[in-house]
Amino acid sequence: MSRLLRGSFIIWIVLRYGLDELVLTSFQKPWLRVIARIVSFGRPLNAPRGVRLREALEQLGPIFVKFGQVLSTRRDLLPPDIADELARLQDRVPPFSPDIAVATIERAFRKPVAEVFREFQREPVASASIAQVHFAKLRGRDGREREVAVKVLRPGMLPVIEKDLSLMRMMAGWVESLSADGKRLKPREVVAEFDKYLHDELDLMREAASAAQLRRNMEGLDLVLIPEMFWDFCHDDVLVMERMKGIPISQVGRLREAGVDLKKLARDGVTIFFTQVFRDGFFHADMHPGNIFVSTDPASFGRYISLDFGIVGTLTEYDKEYLAQNFTAFFRRDYKRVAELHIESGWVPPQTRVDELEAAVRSVCEPYFDRPLKEISLGMVLMRLFQTSRRFNVEIQPQLVLLQKTLLNIEGLGRDLDPDLDLWSTAKPFLEKWMAEQIGPRKLWEELRNQAPRYAKLLPELPRLLHDYLQQGARGRDRRELEALLNEQRRTNRLLQGLLYAGIGFALGLGAMHILLGVARW
Repeated sequence: MSRLLRGSFIIWIVLRYGLDELVLTSFQKPWLRVIARIVSFGRPLNAPRGVRLREALEQLGPIFVKFGQVLSTRRDLLPPDIADELARLQDRVPPFSPDIAVATIERAFRKPVAEVFREFQREPVASASIAQVHFAKLRGRDGREREVAVKVLRPGMLPVIEKDLSLMRMMAGWVESLSADGKRLKPREVVAEFDKYLHDELDLMREAASAAQLRRNMEGLDLVLIPEMFWDFCHDDVLVMERMKGIPISQVGRLREAGVDLKKLARDGVTIFFTQVFRDGFFHADMHPGNIFVSTDPASFGRYISLDFGIVGTLTEYDKEYLAQNFTAFFRRDYKRVAELHIESGWVPPQTRVDELEAAVRSVCEPYFDRPLKEISLGMVLMRLFQTSRRFNVEIQPQLVLLQKTLLNIEGLGRDLDPDLDLWSTAKPFLEKWMAEQIGPRKLWEELRNQAPRYAKLLPELPRLLHDYLQQGARGRDRRELEALLNEQRRTNRLLQGLLYAGIGFALGLGAMHILLGVARW
């Protein structure tokens, strides 16, 4: 019954905001187009389609808002006007009761909240669709008092999520089966991707582990602060971390008044991103303005503060090399190399003609070179390359979609801080240095050093392994030769057997004929 009521509410919102007209007009069947005209009659549908879709998702609640946020990252699938409007979605969720937050904490730690924290602020300082945050004071093992932020998972989220996801899967199946563009948009694939993101964000221990990894990776860079996780006070439903103090990066006026060097801050953001991507292959993939602050503490003044690590991206060495070579080839206008990289990656069918893909890439990239470098968006370049690749039946990898989303966020933040930011002049030396390190003698020496313990164990065993291999090979050859001889002998035996049977049959036939002739004479 609850699922039926929820489904009825969704249908009502769809009709109210004219989303039925938006979807039905893309159907090929005439009778569906007639229904679209009937249901849209008399309703004010003057607002652009992207605005109507955004407002409908906001009415449907936090899970659909988050779905719209994830969907906005799939610019390789969506029209630009819809993707831009969905990117404006924000989690405006009222906080849940402090009593519920306290009960969740006490259930997780099996003791009163007063025994867990020396001081706990009941009123939350931030609230989103998945969790809300309270400030507290914690007495550490060394006796020092620490200011902490306590992230508490919103109660009862899993059943709500599963119910809405089941409805989304059902609607995705309808769109895919009825709409002309349904299969191209891959709605089931998008819902499955959203399912993974949501369940990752529900696991606060996973988020804590990701934060600890990023903190360890960024320790020597001195450009970004990541809160320390207090593992003794981390639970599936509760996450306790170091409290970070700073100014939201979106408040540019306050940053300027505080004396922050905005141009340096913009360049530092690019450096942080490319370091996480190309050095570590592990990056914060949810870097929207709500998750980024700037430190005002004298000891770390002007550094970035990263928060909320529910979504992180990972890249393999192959992914990193593919991206670095693509960016470098693009700015050299070497479109043939870009096409070759797409084919070498295995994401484009091997029978794809290089010249055809090269022409498609050229048509996408060449218009960018009529602009100053500071106006070129690497995120948009990557997105357009993905769109071009899809025309050639390539399946875009999820980690690269996360990368594109994060790169667009970084570019947006950087140019808000410094409109003259030349992203390429900041990124190019980093990429060229990284590529030189990958193919130079230094990289070879590092690989040999890393593999030395394995080689040290393997080398003493090498003569025995080589002897065993050769012996097995010899046995294998003997066995194969014996099997060949036996097969030849079987064929010879069958031939002789056939000839013998034929001879006996011929002799019996002659004998029978001789008897018949004798009887006839008699």
